[in-house]
Amino acid sequence: MDPILLAADVVLHFDKYLPGIIATYGVWTYLILFLIIFCETGLVVTPYLPGDSLLFIGGALAGAGYLDIGILLISLALAAILGDSLNYWIGYTTEMRVLEQYPRFVKREYLEETREYFTRYGGFTILVARFVPFIRTFAPFLAGVGKMQYRWFLMWNVTGGLLWISGFTLAGYFFGSIPVVKENFSLVIYAIMGISLLAVASIVVKMIRSPANDTRGK
Repeated sequence: MDPILLAADVVLHFDKYLPGIIATYGVWTYLILFLIIFCETGLVVTPYLPGDSLLFIGGALAGAGYLDIGILLISLALAAILGDSLNYWIGYTTEMRVLEQYPRFVKREYLEETREYFTRYGGFTILVARFVPFIRTFAPFLAGVGKMQYRWFLMWNVTGGLLWISGFTLAGYFFGSIPVVKENFSLVIYAIMGISLLAVASIVVKMIRSPANDTRGK
């Protein structure tokens, strides 16, 4: 198979490749999973890497005895937190370069609007973005561009990272071995993502209806 097609197949069907990766690389599997989560959250150009599905599959395999759940939780939580931090600092340090190189596309008023948004809703955004594919890759970058204060960013980064990693991984650990779940893995992942999106949408609606109670991120 062509290397590019193989890479795409691994991303789209990670569940069928992970057992083989564990059998081939053993303890190095933790590093591989760490790097995938780190890149998915830390590099704005790799939002397509598996996130939710990887966590659920990893948890399910830990429940089956292939991985250690403690090591998995700690390593992936660290990857998620460090990844978001890297993404933040990339956005923070490249703002002016982007503005200077692409003044027609990235206007200063856009950056000011981004900064104002993250001053008002930055913490909320960083927290809930963890549960929304693609958005969780761009949110920390935009927080950096918006100059959200790092101490606030880090607090929400750690909180969201721990909730995201533990939620999906432990769901796989406790429910991944159930036959109906194993046979309908993709549907289960979509269902979990759908529930996450509904929860996020309900919070957004409440926030819009109660602007005085917005989450501060400064």
